Amino acid sequence: MKYFKYILLFSIVILLFGCSKQESTKSPVELGDVEVNEYEGEKLSSFDDFRENSIKGPQYIDIDSYELVLSGLVETSQNYKYDQVLEFPKYTKMVRLNCVEGWSVDILWEGVLLKDIFDDIGVKPEANTVIFYAHDGYSTSLPLDFILNNNIIMAYKMNGVEISPERGFPFELVAEQKWGYKWIKWITKIELSDDKEYKGYWEQRGYSNDADLDKDFLE
Repeated sequence: MKYFKYILLFSIVILLFGCSKQESTKSPVELGDVEVNEYEGEKLSSFDDFRENSIKGPQYIDIDSYELVLSGLVETSQNYKYDQVLEFPKYTKMVRLNCVEGWSVDILWEGVLLKDIFDDIGVKPEANTVIFYAHDGYSTSLPLDFILNNNIIMAYKMNGVEISPERGFPFELVAEQKWGYKWIKWITKIELSDDKEYKGYWEQRGYSNDADLDKDFLE
């Protein structure tokens, strides 16, 4: 009986230590991000509220080979990998996107200030225009002063979730105060220019180059 008690006690100790060791070696299960639907008391739109209206359909970019090219009237041309862009300070802002088709969405955007990137490469004094190019051949432009004075960001998250390929992964421009065709997706290149008259894809087809929300989007 005495030996039985020792054997029972030894078995319990082994069982306890064995369970403890097993639990400590388990890695936590990583769950996916969840889209937030409210910010500071304001209801947010959902990914599902967007409509597909790109010129060639959703683009699927290989992030391992992706580079964001900065060129033109800059002190130092630069090619950033995706992770290098994410090293810049991050900012969030809730901004409404208004499409010329008549729909709009309120989204919490997270991204990097273009001003921070421009400070990193150095912008030449004669530059006055920023031209954006996309993976699908789309392009558009905005005045440099507008971008700097309004803290325009290039977003990589929407409602707390990484932007999907359908929405413009890896980066979409948050061109607040402008019609939706200025909100270029799948950005691959940013050029600093002195061409104030540059016209992008829709601008060449009669859309206003200013794209101000308080004005007609047609020239």
